[in-house]
Amino acid sequence: MTSPEKRLVELGLTLPAVAPAAANYVPYVLSGRHLFIAGQIPFLNGEKMHIGRLGDGFSIEQGQEAARACALNILAQVKDAIAGDWTHLVRCVKLGGFVNATPDFDQHPAVINGASDLLVAALGEKGKHARFAVGASNLPFGVSVEVDAVFEIRV
Repeated sequence: MTSPEKRLVELGLTLPAVAPAAANYVPYVLSGRHLFIAGQIPFLNGEKMHIGRLGDGFSIEQGQEAARACALNILAQVKDAIAGDWTHLVRCVKLGGFVNATPDFDQHPAVINGASDLLVAALGEKGKHARFAVGASNLPFGVSVEVDAVFEIRV
């Protein structure tokens, strides 16, 4: 199997540094065979980016870019949780996507496709997942997107 990191390099991407928890929680929890990744925002290596609201001057394409950044952060957390051994990854089970949007914006799934597409590109069939994509009136730090995930892990 080609490692997810090699696939990302082929796409011109690399995994960012693992983001620490910003409050009284942990970035991930391994419970049995399930790895729960806390909501990841689209800051890469601590750099604030992707601030804005969809439907208010922030385009779907910009939202998709933000969702891709969230997915990169999710993969970085997965790598940390499995100590870099991708053979432990069975599959992505579910993504949850929150989109900072105006009340009339209705393209939440198109935005979260940025994260879904990146996971499938990096993980292949193991990246296919169930998901939800909903709007929110605001997100932490004014970011445009937040994404959490559940993975199945071979223990």
